[in-house]
Amino acid sequence: MKDRGRGRGRVLIVDDDAGVRAMLRKVLEYENYEPVEAAAGAEALEKVREGGFGAVLLDIKMPGMDGMEVLKRLVEAHPGLPVIMISGHGTISTAVEATKLGAFDFLEKPLDRDRVLLTLRNAVSAGRLAAEKASLEKELCKGFELVGGSEAIGNLKRDIDKLAPTRASILLLGENGVGKGVVARLIHRRSDRAGERFVEVSCAAIPDDLIESELMGHEKGAFTGASTLKPGKFELADGGTIFLDEIGDMSPRVQAKVLRVLEEQEFERVGGTETLRVDVRVIAATNKNIPDLIAKGEFREDLYFRLNTVTMNIPPLRERRDDIRLLAEHFTRIFCDTYGLKPKSVAPEVLRALEGYSWPGNVRELRNIMERMVITSAGDVITPSDLPPLEAAVAAGPDRFLEAPTYDEFRRSSEKAFLEKHLAANRWNISRTAERLGMQRSSLYKKMSALGINPPEKE
Repeated sequence: MKDRGRGRGRVLIVDDDAGVRAMLRKVLEYENYEPVEAAAGAEALEKVREGGFGAVLLDIKMPGMDGMEVLKRLVEAHPGLPVIMISGHGTISTAVEATKLGAFDFLEKPLDRDRVLLTLRNAVSAGRLAAEKASLEKELCKGFELVGGSEAIGNLKRDIDKLAPTRASILLLGENGVGKGVVARLIHRRSDRAGERFVEVSCAAIPDDLIESELMGHEKGAFTGASTLKPGKFELADGGTIFLDEIGDMSPRVQAKVLRVLEEQEFERVGGTETLRVDVRVIAATNKNIPDLIAKGEFREDLYFRLNTVTMNIPPLRERRDDIRLLAEHFTRIFCDTYGLKPKSVAPEVLRALEGYSWPGNVRELRNIMERMVITSAGDVITPSDLPPLEAAVAAGPDRFLEAPTYDEFRRSSEKAFLEKHLAANRWNISRTAERLGMQRSSLYKKMSALGINPPEKE
């Protein structure tokens, strides 16, 4: 006896010939599909609106609304639904027209059972993959968005829109946690390579003796433990985009091989002799000062120039404080949805506290904190009691200085906070900060020393 296993899904049969519908219904039922019948175009459109179909078998010649018109409407209203056209008067021109309109395939009557089933299996599979991809991209997009209304984010979005369609290599600069990976994904998603792979490589996370194999791949037996052939990241990214994160941590030896891929689009696997050609767009990122590394002999100048076709600077969160509230609310919505929780709001006091924090970990730190508060908060509102420790007195909000025990302590705390805010806004450029505050640079240095203000260490 035939073991049909699980059902293969619903299929709509659209044909004005009851005999054809009956024949197809029997074939599909035997193969464990769930056939649904429609004798006319309008009826078919109504049934499809109910949803749940994996594919449509659609006759072309029908009274009233013919199959080609039904196809147009289905493609417009349900673009991911595979439609297989069937006709007893098939011609090459008709098949071409149907394909151009978006039909998955074209079958001629009399229908061959095996051809019908093979085409249907492929159509249902393609439809499921398209639906899964769309769902996955939707989920991924939730975590990879540029959220904010600041001028800095507006400029960044315009740069992405302008550069994404080009083939230029791009170097992303910015501190850890600012969202360099998000920007790289957005560039890929808005390029003509969006349908191909986006391959991410963290150069800092891979040991130096393994990174060449990781990028270029290796042949079987190339080294101890290489029991099988392994394609590298460049090979996997062929036709798409490779994102080399923290490229400043890559050794000069591997830098030379990456330079060759950039210039010639070719390489050999470790232990191999065959030259492989690829078409890969490279986006690199670093939080380090590459010119300083070049001066120390730790980074190849020619690779820097090759990567540096276009440079994009991503500002730290402390320089766009107007975006903190929007980001906090955005992450709250994401995590409520992710964990299946009822929607939560963020109390104004919490938002003020978040806006008063310096965010050394940037957007990544804010995201982690919002996730924690969404999970641990008991009610529908995230309150100050849900805030984890940030900085001294940060959760108290803007009025925290009023609680200072003495006037001297009030003056010292408020003066320190004032100077730190302006120093951060000017990226700790002492001369620029002093000029904008109307101070002598020497006076600002003295104040910083007296108040214990130290620039953040460069990572």
